[in-house]
Amino acid sequence: MPIEIKMTKNELLQRFQLNQLSESTHSYQHNGALKQAAVLIPLIDHQDHMEVLLTKRAKHLTHHAGQVSFPGGKVELSDKSLAATAIREANEEIALPLNAAKIIGQLHPYQTISGYIVTPIVAIVEPDIQYKADKNEVAEIFQVPLSHFLKASNRQTITVQQQGRSHQIHFVPYKNYNIWGATAAMINDLAEHIS
Repeated sequence: MPIEIKMTKNELLQRFQLNQLSESTHSYQHNGALKQAAVLIPLIDHQDHMEVLLTKRAKHLTHHAGQVSFPGGKVELSDKSLAATAIREANEEIALPLNAAKIIGQLHPYQTISGYIVTPIVAIVEPDIQYKADKNEVAEIFQVPLSHFLKASNRQTITVQQQGRSHQIHFVPYKNYNIWGATAAMINDLAEHIS
């Protein structure tokens, strides 16, 4: 029987804040101008373990339709910071209260095929929040035990060729969800950082 790697909020905070952020495993470089965006990585504190909140994007969206992602989106002129962008977008997409996320830091920014440079903002969230999906953007809200992502064998990478360059694409399957691309790369970087 495999050993499950559980982590409490205090263990996560200690590792997140004390470990030096290593280079990202995400190597994609976009050709052209990039628009700023931010996503929130909500880590739900269940006292004895942590879970990661994810969304499945609506199928009618122009970019990344039907894919698993973190709540987030492009920076607006009214946003005071990338963290403000991530929190505003999480409020709009899943009704996360504006004061519910305790930000603990961020990961390296990621360039995406759709022309964005996305900064992941990592936050701790209490477990008793009632979420409501904005059906224009989000088809589903779900949580995955952080322990699933900490197990290295659950995180997979393949190398593909695009425009004469090699790129790594990350995958983290979970139940009936295929988490891949920048979201899986962010999960991989977070797991590597706190392992």
